[in-house]
Amino acid sequence: MSIKNVVFDVGNVIVRWSPKEIVELSFGKSTASDELSNTIFRNDIWKRLNKGLLSEDEAASEYCQSLGWSQRECERFFYYVKATQLLIFGTVELINRIKRAGYKVYALTDNVHEIVSYLKATYNFWPLFDGATVSAEVGLLKPDLDIYKSLLSQNNLEASETVFIDDMDYNVKGAESSGIFGIEFKNVDQCAAELKKLGVKF
Repeated sequence: MSIKNVVFDVGNVIVRWSPKEIVELSFGKSTASDELSNTIFRNDIWKRLNKGLLSEDEAASEYCQSLGWSQRECERFFYYVKATQLLIFGTVELINRIKRAGYKVYALTDNVHEIVSYLKATYNFWPLFDGATVSAEVGLLKPDLDIYKSLLSQNNLEASETVFIDDMDYNVKGAESSGIFGIEFKNVDQCAAELKKLGVKF
């Protein structure tokens, strides 16, 4: 095999994504935190936001209406959606090492326009990507096979020369179903070791 392209998910690979923490910071800790997290993030509103069918303001308005949130609660929720996205230890360094070794680096992420703008303004990793496929820009979500096809076609990549790194096993399996190599991310050291097993030298 000859890997030329390394594709990174963003949430829980490059930055933290913790729905339960967002909910507890926004609405307080309770025994219902998991249930509320599921209600918010598995809601059709969040799905449409992630697919670029709603703006953040439109989603906030729908959440206020459907869940009875106040305007203040909406503002606090979307503040913590962004503010909790801290860098995962070591991943940006890994991306830099891979790029210096001559590989192309890409992003494939289920993500919201406003969150992407926040990440670009807050951190310096986005310019490292040679290309980025974002769900809100293509109207598709992982593990829909069409989003992996979009990644390949947008960037003129061969599946057999590409590896995708994601923290969710079903997203990795989606990539593998598209002929892309897959790595389920646990931590940066494990990820680096898995890449080296695939012959990526850095």
